[in-house]
Amino acid sequence: MGRNLPVLMAAQGFAQSGPTVVILLGGIVGTTIAPDPGFATFPVATLIIGVALFSIPADMFMARFGRKRGFLTGTAIGACAALGAAASISAGSFWAFTFCTLFVGAHVSFAQQYRFAVTESVPVHRAPFAISMVMLAGIVAAIVGPETAKRAKDLVEVEYAGSFLGLAMLLACGFVVLLLYQNSQMDDAQANGEQRPLGEIVRLPAFALALGASAAGYGIMSFVMTATPVSMHVERAMSFEETTFVIQGHIAAMYLPSLASGFLTQKLGPTRIIWCGLALMFACVVIGMVDQSLMHYWFALVLLGVGWNFLFLGGTTLLTTTYRPAERFKVQATNDFSIFSLQAAGALSSGAVIHALGWDAVMWLSLPWLVLLVPVLFWYRRGQGEAAQAAG
Repeated sequence: MGRNLPVLMAAQGFAQSGPTVVILLGGIVGTTIAPDPGFATFPVATLIIGVALFSIPADMFMARFGRKRGFLTGTAIGACAALGAAASISAGSFWAFTFCTLFVGAHVSFAQQYRFAVTESVPVHRAPFAISMVMLAGIVAAIVGPETAKRAKDLVEVEYAGSFLGLAMLLACGFVVLLLYQNSQMDDAQANGEQRPLGEIVRLPAFALALGASAAGYGIMSFVMTATPVSMHVERAMSFEETTFVIQGHIAAMYLPSLASGFLTQKLGPTRIIWCGLALMFACVVIGMVDQSLMHYWFALVLLGVGWNFLFLGGTTLLTTTYRPAERFKVQATNDFSIFSLQAAGALSSGAVIHALGWDAVMWLSLPWLVLLVPVLFWYRRGQGEAAQAAG
């Protein structure tokens, strides 16, 4: 597999610290300096909006200049945005802070391509394993991101400004690691071969399921996770340490299952993994509705994390089967733009829902995202059956 897999695993660990810190602190900082409590989670929403807005430009940049330059440029943007966020908090400027989290999101849009880049360095049958290993490296973010935020929060006079200075240092480390990345030696005939119209590709049942699984996973994860720190720390008056404990558990649950989920995807196929992820998400909603004790939050957010892992890994693996090498950038860009636009909608609505209607409404409104995925799974299964009959 060469050195790209360990390089991208290390880079992922640093890169995912960005959204981890923003998700943990965005709503808390927003509650302190926002002009209206309804805007409290807006910095988290702008993070995700940034991922969506820059998904297509990031792919276009890498299509022209290569993966390595794209990854280095994205990481530099993220580090500068983290420094700007620290300065904005010190100045008490809410809108400047949200502008900076937008560009932390821009960095994430480049980093999201790590999962596709690693498949270009491995045989096709090893793609689920390689993707899962890159995702697994996010466990570093579950530990390092919140711990850095907690330990550095009083580094400067204004609380939490130091947390973003710590984030800037983490992203600088990621930049150094990415200097070791090597662009894959894809055959020119493959990279510049014949391309189908994008409309033809997006009408494939496999593409619809791949996109639907990832979008449901990210949309619900964003909607629930964005609301959690506000529900715990602001509305339920739980401590920052308790809130950090739940968010760390959630992020660990997002990435730790990758120790096994890549292997399971290779053995069982992406469709069965998507079904498992869907069941776990339903369980998250049920537990979240039962009570709002510390451990109910923790169990619900852990199930949310594992469900996200299965849906996102299954969806990403399935997506890699829908395009030819020459089509990869436009299909990946379309997929990521769609996913993160829906995720942004979840994050944007989360703050208003948690403040106006409360935690139970967050749980109830998560259900339609899950229900809509069921007919897509059956449509894909029917298409597979028809293809098997035609082949027979």
